[in-house]
Amino acid sequence: MILNGVIHTMEGKTIDNGYIRVENGKIQQVGRMDQLPDGAELENAVDARGGHVLPGLMDIHCHLGLCGCDGEDLNETSQVCTPNIRVLDGVNPMDPYVKEAREAGVTCVMVHPGSTNPVAGQAVLMKTAGRIVDEMVVQAPAAMKFALGENPKSVYNDRKETPATRMGTAAVIRELLARASEYQLKWATAQADPQEEMPSFDPCLDALRPVVAGEVPAHFHVHRADDIATAVRIAKEFGLDYAIVHGTEGYLIADYLAREEVPVITGPILTDRSKGELRQMTLENAALLTRAGVRVAICTDHPETTAPQLLLCAAMAARHGMEEEDALAAITINAACIAGVDHRMGSITQGKDADLVVLDGPPLDWRSQVTHVFIDGREVER
Repeated sequence: MILNGVIHTMEGKTIDNGYIRVENGKIQQVGRMDQLPDGAELENAVDARGGHVLPGLMDIHCHLGLCGCDGEDLNETSQVCTPNIRVLDGVNPMDPYVKEAREAGVTCVMVHPGSTNPVAGQAVLMKTAGRIVDEMVVQAPAAMKFALGENPKSVYNDRKETPATRMGTAAVIRELLARASEYQLKWATAQADPQEEMPSFDPCLDALRPVVAGEVPAHFHVHRADDIATAVRIAKEFGLDYAIVHGTEGYLIADYLAREEVPVITGPILTDRSKGELRQMTLENAALLTRAGVRVAICTDHPETTAPQLLLCAAMAARHGMEEEDALAAITINAACIAGVDHRMGSITQGKDADLVVLDGPPLDWRSQVTHVFIDGREVER
């Protein structure tokens, strides 16, 4: 039970002085303090003392647990395309940053492979509490990572391999998606008719089968506006469910993205212009996209900005023109919607996971401190 909090439900209303009752890891009741039922069990209740309560924060594009003191497991560069690799097999839940993210109120993350490969592999959506990754998983695979722009061509051009250009990267992706579509058609036909023969098993094509079937979303790493347009073009050609990741120049074509109803996971916000395709980066990107009608989530891209700074990233977006409620939505309900788990998390709603963050002040005030974090109804040790 949490008492006496300013509750940001992220469902269009804020309760100025409210309570949340939790049972069996789920939110059971949310209401005003004057509506608290008589005889409510108050033992072990947390008194927010007028502080603010948010849904657990969600960072849906990061590399948490894949890189650190023990080396990096971001990119499998032994092959150009690796749709069959699973981030699940590389995440280290004992990484100190996982603990720090959890203590900062980041209760759920989507961990992606790196972006050197045009088709990079399978992301995992996971809670940040636990010692065994399998017990932390919310969804796996949560998305298939694709990459356009400088990263793939810079790696493979140096090796004198394809892709050496943006055109080559797009061609590699199209070829593999075309083969996967054919594989999926044969697989679906054989499933429906036992007389038909199953296609010979191919681990890469089999990993892409649910992507071309629209069951697993494609997440496209892109920065420049022309690369964003290429991602949209490819996704439409193959009928993919998809989102744009980074979208650094998205604000330049915000009306187009709104018209195409493309969600954007933007970030990192707190970083430098480390390569040419970040030349036109602006902290106003999230605000301009939102004003245009694009659904926006904010990510850290850990370790580019470390995952514990997710709330600070939202505060920076608000400082640069984003409405405060939109900035909070970008790390809660919007992130949950884009990840396809808004039925389970992202807002303080009866029946959803009891992932909750209590702060001693307004959430976008840099001076506010996280005082309590709950994941599945259990308070995180701090």
